[in-house]
Amino acid sequence: MKENRQVVELAYRAYGPAAAPPLVLLHALGESGADWHDLAGRLATGWRVYAPDLRGHGSSAWPGEYSIELMRDDVWAFADRLGLDRPVLVGHSLGAMVACLAAQERPDRVARLVLEEPPPPLPADPPRVVPPRPDGPIAFDWAVVAALTAQRNAPDPAWWDRLSVITAPTLVVAGGPDSHLPQDQLAALAARIPHGRLVTIPAGHLVHVTQPAAFLSALHGFLAGSGMVDR
Repeated sequence: MKENRQVVELAYRAYGPAAAPPLVLLHALGESGADWHDLAGRLATGWRVYAPDLRGHGSSAWPGEYSIELMRDDVWAFADRLGLDRPVLVGHSLGAMVACLAAQERPDRVARLVLEEPPPPLPADPPRVVPPRPDGPIAFDWAVVAALTAQRNAPDPAWWDRLSVITAPTLVVAGGPDSHLPQDQLAALAARIPHGRLVTIPAGHLVHVTQPAAFLSALHGFLAGSGMVDR
């Protein structure tokens, strides 16, 4: 489905030397770029690290219109505005889905791709139900949840089919048996990407939070070119 591009303002945090190669961190549903703060600081010795708030999250615009495609377009508008030449994209959960679609849309623009616990773009079985909004203020637009739950339940089939057009070396980080995501589907996703690799870190869905040292070790190895393989 082709959507009209809608320009929104994205807040972001930046770390590291301005002249270093760019690396963009994309957060999960309900989080913000602040979720990456500790990891970003440790990556900033060799990278110019950017951690934007996705639309509808944190200090970015809350326009009321949400889809993974729009978030993908936001990422490329962000990269274009800042002049980021072939960034590394690192995404967790929702952020991984956004990064994956970004790499499908402009495969020549992505240097390397890291997908931490990406929800596989396959129909959810059983379908997910939108939970009630929690009481009190929250740091993201609750309308995001309904919009993205619908896409998670019935994703565009092209998202799965077009995994094969991704040309960037790709690391898929799976959380093992404590994750709520089907680990066999994560393995299948990695296998469909031509230069895809899978590593399993038994930490559940929040790998970079629960096992930060192991996640950073896998990331450093992959970015250095050695990668890690666990099929």
